[in-house]
Order: sequence, then C-alpha cells, then structure tokens
Amino acid sequence: MFGECHAHIFMDGINYKKAAALHKNEVQDVVIRKHFQKYADLGIGFVRDGGDALGVSKRAKELASEYKIDYRTPVFAIHRNGYYGSIVGRGYTTMGEYYNLVLEAKKQGADFIKIMTTGIMNFNEQGNITGNPLPKDEVKEMVHIAHEEGMAVMSHTNGIYGVQAAIEAGVDSIEHGNYIDGETIKMMAESKTVWIPTLVTVRNLLGCGRYQDAALLPIVKQAEESLSMAWEAGVQTALGSDAGAYQVMHGEGIRQEYEAFLQILGNVQGIDQWLLNGERQIRERFQTIN
Repeated sequence: MFGECHAHIFMDGINYKKAAALHKNEVQDVVIRKHFQKYADLGIGFVRDGGDALGVSKRAKELASEYKIDYRTPVFAIHRNGYYGSIVGRGYTTMGEYYNLVLEAKKQGADFIKIMTTGIMNFNEQGNITGNPLPKDEVKEMVHIAHEEGMAVMSHTNGIYGVQAAIEAGVDSIEHGNYIDGETIKMMAESKTVWIPTLVTVRNLLGCGRYQDAALLPIVKQAEESLSMAWEAGVQTALGSDAGAYQVMHGEGIRQEYEAFLQILGNVQGIDQWLLNGERQIRERFQTIN
C-alpha cells in the first residue's frame, strides 16, 4: 500500500471549523487516534502532514508509533503575513522573522519546513489563484534558509508563476500545483522537485453541492492533462490526497487518489513503480538530518 504524502491530521474531511475548534483549548488525543486507526486499518504506514497552527501534528508525531505509522510533520506551515496560510500555520513579516520560525519549528521537532507561496484556486474565477504569489527572490531566500538549517522544503504552491518560482528556488516538493502548463512541467521534470498533485481535493467535490460542477469540471480536466504530461515527461510524482480537506477522508483519501491516477493514465505498466519512486524520494528527504 502506498503512503499518504499530504495529510492534515487536525482536519476531519467534514467541517474544518468544528474540527479545529476541538483542539482550540487543548489537543484532543482521541481525535488523532481515530484518524491514525483508519490509516492502520488500511495498512497505510507512512503519513506526511502539512502542519497546523494548533499543535495537533506535533502531538500526533508522539502518538504515531503506537499505530506503527512513520509520521512526518513540519509542526506548522510558514506564510507571509497578509497572504494565504494562516489556516495551517504561523506568519512572518521580515526574513528575520521567517528565520526565527524555521528555528522554532526545528526546536519543536519538525521533520521539514513547509512554506506557503501562493493562495488557492478561485472557484469563482476559472484559472485564477486567490491573492498574490510571493516574489521569486523571496521564495528563493526562504528555501535557502531552510536548506542551510538541514531541512527539506514542502511548498504549497499553485499557478505557473508560483510553481516555476518554487522549482527555481529548489523546493523539495510542490503541493497541489494547479493551473500549470507544459513549460512548467518540463522544468519540474528537469529538477529534483517531487510533485504531489492532490487530485481528489477537487474531484471529491463533484456532486457535493458546495460548488457548481460546471465550475469544477474544467479544473478536473486541466489537472488530468497536467498529470498526463507529467507522466510522459517523467516528473517525480507521489501520492498525497490532502486528507482532512473537505470530502477527503483520512485513510480513504489516498486510495481515492491512487484510483484517480489510474483513471487518468490507465492501468499501464510502470505507474506503481513511478509512484513508489516518488514516495521514496519523499521518505528520504523529508526527515531531520542529525
């Protein structure tokens, strides 16, 4: 069974606000254990978290071994104040503050650093990303600082500009990577960056009523085209479902993600090995260097 390369243990796939509120005053072990049990029951032994601002993933790291799960976390994601990212982490204004957050994450036991360089898809404006992306030079400095501290970098990034900036900066993984083109995919293929497309974050919204399917279907189609190009180009790719996001349940999410890959690419020879190679890169890089 493949591992889950992108999850949020503090979310429940149903209601973000209620899930976060459970941990507001004190991290609830019973919730973490419930999610871990789902992974264990399905034979999923590797989970890489995307962090949170409540200390949930930090506590989860302490409990994971009880379920024989190799669990990695950035503890919290890091975003620029005024930009997208407060939902899962802590913010900075100056690069000095960013550096201090990197050190704080390390102090709290982070296995890697997660940065937020763009917003998310705007479902009301096809092809657009919410907010503004961070400038290329800022992303480059963020990655440099993290790497100098011996930490791999997980980057929440969407859009052509954002993804190309992250690749040029040398991030170790791109999370989501929606709305990219052939040139960007070629850049990714020529880099050491691993792509985690998180396809089911949109595919699982179809028919749920939160958004019109007419708005979702073009996003799904574009993601399918990007994945097909990535397969042909040999981009290092791994499975991550963004488990905990709306309609993406812990445990089931990664199985659905794998099924989506097969539906898009067909059950052709080499897909499993391709994905296992990508996951191997994630496992090897996203751990603290002692």
